[in-house]
This record gives sequence, structure tokens and C-alpha cells, in this order.
Amino acid sequence: MITIFKTNISEEQESKVRQFLNLFKEILKVDFDFEDCDNILRIETAGNITSHVEIVLNSNGYFCKELL
Repeated sequence: MITIFKTNISEEQESKVRQFLNLFKEILKVDFDFEDCDNILRIETAGNITSHVEIVLNSNGYFCKELL
């Protein structure tokens, strides 16, 4: 499953955000697109953990919302 999020994450914050995402064993791959105006975060997962990712990132001061 691939989920795409709109974020406010910058290149400078990427390594810190990856630390949060490493907590999820369901995540298989993480990609960022900082050239996109929505600072896209793409995750490939083994299950639906969309709401969990949003909660963890939002509660740590980042904006993260799934793009539908």
C-alpha cells in the first residue's frame, strides 16, 4: 500500500522525521519530494497505518495530512 501525504517537512527536518517513521515496522519505504509545493511524503506500507503516521507527526509539531 502506498500513501501520499501533504506536509510542512523541510529537507533539514527529514532525518528527524525518518526517526519517527522508523518506529513503524509496517513501513517498507519512505520517500520525500521537497520540490513539490506540498512537500510530499510517500510511504509504502504492509498495512493501513495512515492515521497513526498523521498522529505521530502532527503531535510532534509537523503538519501531515493524507492526500486523497
